[in-house]
Amino acid sequence: MQTVSEETYSPSEDLLRGEAAPAWIAVSSLTLGVFGLVTAEFLPASLLTSMARDLGVSEGAAGQAVTATAIVGAIAAPSMAIVTRRFDRRVVMWGLTFLLISSNLMAALAWSLPMLLSARVVLGIALGGFWSMSAAVTMRLVPSRLFPRAMSLILTGVSVATVCAAPIGAYVGELWGWRTAFMIAAAVGVLTLVVQAVSLPKMPSDGAASLRTLFAVARNPLIRIGLLLILLAVSGHFAGFTYVRVFLENVPDLDIEMISLVLLAYGTAGFLGNFAGAFLVERSLRAAVALAPLLISVTTLFLVLFGASPIVAAAAVAAWGFAFGAVPVSVQTWMVRAAPAQAESAGGLMVAMFQIAIAVGAVSGGLLVDHSGVTSVFIYCSATTLVAAAMVFALAPRPAKAAL
Repeated sequence: MQTVSEETYSPSEDLLRGEAAPAWIAVSSLTLGVFGLVTAEFLPASLLTSMARDLGVSEGAAGQAVTATAIVGAIAAPSMAIVTRRFDRRVVMWGLTFLLISSNLMAALAWSLPMLLSARVVLGIALGGFWSMSAAVTMRLVPSRLFPRAMSLILTGVSVATVCAAPIGAYVGELWGWRTAFMIAAAVGVLTLVVQAVSLPKMPSDGAASLRTLFAVARNPLIRIGLLLILLAVSGHFAGFTYVRVFLENVPDLDIEMISLVLLAYGTAGFLGNFAGAFLVERSLRAAVALAPLLISVTTLFLVLFGASPIVAAAAVAAWGFAFGAVPVSVQTWMVRAAPAQAESAGGLMVAMFQIAIAVGAVSGGLLVDHSGVTSVFIYCSATTLVAAAMVFALAPRPAKAAL
């Protein structure tokens, strides 16, 4: 049986691989890239009304800017390693950051819905490609024992963007217009490209990525466990969290100020959960991968049973954020350790499954809310994440065999 290796770290191993010194500035440049990508991805949500009005389309039509990015990202993620297999990975990351800048400038200058959608297609390529390559690139920037820590640093870009992008975008859009928000996002991309240009070392491609490699990785039993884990945990999470505001308004009957504070607590807890996940991954990857969805299951069950209490609801949502914050770093570590020689292909499959899971969660959540009420989505979330945790405990190699 294949195993997800967590062997005792030996400094001599990293010296042999040429990884004696972690390149933390280069890792930080990837953090900036992730921050810029997620900020750009979330901007339309806070600017939708003014964008639709300015472009002369409905809000529903303008909202397809988000859909376009997600669909293209799902396609770009698994194919990026194949398309760019002959290029230095440093050049590839520069190119993806350049696409980020271009997409924001195109959005800022868009005079019609087709041009806006074109901009978001370009962003989807950058988003899917960057995410799929980030773990494999990180493996070449730091020693193996520091990989979880480096990924948690990169994922702080997601946490900060999740907390800040929507409110800052809305504020800037109100003061100076929605186009200014995209111009600022483009400026963040320029800063990112400069830092990457001076910090990323040469990383020649081995040219190994291909469709055959992609299918071979997909047949890896541990990769399949990881993909099924993502489908269950992420779809359940997004099915529930998409409607958390509706729940808080109707069950504990919170006002908008309190809901904002609860969501801020969720984002802050997610930021801390990211580091907690990295801490646990360094000690037991199997436990980290299983405990995060298990905690989501428990917290959403608490919302179903005791969510009428404002205190319980607030605490449960914050704990939910903490748990989900640990998911990306644990899942990414699982995937690259399951196929270390094909980390780029494994990363592409992971990102594609994330996008599919988000779509499944959104559709499932919408159907449940429409037919069974808002509480039903939290039951669904609790059930799917519980199954995900149980699957890992049941199918993952035991610590005695694989140091999981």
